[in-house]
Amino acid sequence: MKKLILLAVIGLGIVSCTTQKNTKRMTELPKEWKHNTNIYEVNIRQYTQEGTFKAFAKEMPRLKAMGVKTLWFMPITPIAQQNKKGSLGSPYAAADYTSINPEFGTMEDFKAMVNEAHRLGFKVIIDWVANHTGWDHVWTKTHPEFYLKDPDGKFHIASGMDDIIELDYKNQEMRQAMIDAMKFWVTETDIDGFRCDLASWVEVDFWEQARPEVEKVKPLFWLGEFDELESPEYGKVFDASYSWKWMHKSADYYKKNEPLQELKDLLVQYSNIGDQSMRAWFTANHDENSWNGTEYEKYAVIAKPMAVFSATWNGVPLLYSGQELPNMKRLEFFEKDPIKWTKTYQVADFYKTLLDLKSFNPALRGGDPNVTTYLLNTTANDKILAYVRKNGKDEVLVVLNMSKEPVNFTIEDGNLSGTFRNVFEKTKRNFDENKDFNFKVSDYAVFEK
Repeated sequence: MKKLILLAVIGLGIVSCTTQKNTKRMTELPKEWKHNTNIYEVNIRQYTQEGTFKAFAKEMPRLKAMGVKTLWFMPITPIAQQNKKGSLGSPYAAADYTSINPEFGTMEDFKAMVNEAHRLGFKVIIDWVANHTGWDHVWTKTHPEFYLKDPDGKFHIASGMDDIIELDYKNQEMRQAMIDAMKFWVTETDIDGFRCDLASWVEVDFWEQARPEVEKVKPLFWLGEFDELESPEYGKVFDASYSWKWMHKSADYYKKNEPLQELKDLLVQYSNIGDQSMRAWFTANHDENSWNGTEYEKYAVIAKPMAVFSATWNGVPLLYSGQELPNMKRLEFFEKDPIKWTKTYQVADFYKTLLDLKSFNPALRGGDPNVTTYLLNTTANDKILAYVRKNGKDEVLVVLNMSKEPVNFTIEDGNLSGTFRNVFEKTKRNFDENKDFNFKVSDYAVFEK
């Protein structure tokens, strides 16, 4: 492994995802669709003026045309009213695990939307908040013993968030009730998986217990909100996890002018995890948009190159509601604040090109040991991120200007040869004859062979 890291440092690295095998995998490997999917996070409250399942359902054909494969719905359960934040409260402060937030519609509305999503070819996952509930969740009255308590006997407030209280995972009855609640949604509404909020705040042995139990109903996709570099044991249970370190490091790279090599080194660390799980790559999500800013606030001129990276590196791309506009504002979290949709979706074709490439080119399969990713050496390694991904005869080349200035450079690497098609410009290029680039600020290029 030392050889791998050294090569990556000098810009000639082979980032291989075949070196480690997870022998303690809790369930079967991801189903075939998981290798090619992408995830679109739906904020029902802010998606339309109505803020309902019925209103969102009308948008699904547009998202299908854009190449979206999996719809992730932020929490759909009722919101606790006691100690709630703002006038509407946080969807992450549940009042009941097996009911629908009336703000969004009825259970029948949700089932109808899921059925229509399946008819259109989507997979559907829902946000699951297992670590905590709101103050007036039904369990606080029927099963107060399900909760952690402070020395004075009061419910224990979750760290930094006074509208939620934490559950006690030493309580076996509570664990089973949580598993039964998760099963409810699979059995009753036929969802295809869960995005598990703050997954690493819950003991890993709960997820080890829960996943096989819930999957007695049907195999599911599990996305966990944790970074596998920091919580490797959780990666044995989940199909995909967050890339928090990358997100923070890439923001610091742009805002603090940190060396690009540090980002490349971090990519090697992620790749060394192996292919038994995947990372989710994104430039925006509900937390980031509301609290830290849109992708344009965080990344400015490299926002699009970062989006290209998220769709083409090993893993699963994750988009947030409104990125196809683009949405240039922070959405309120505890109030009604609808996305300001226009008649044109200026970035939709950009995302369609990337999402379709991800879906159909074998070289971009996530979590597949048959795919190898090579970081390429260029004459501007401090400004350019270039890599090629290969799966048999299929190859995808990605070249990104990660700097704040124009760059003229050449790719100097034996791993790149032959004729490729530029997927955005629809032109062909023979890299045996010409590896020179003249990039403007914000430029990117993606080629397939």
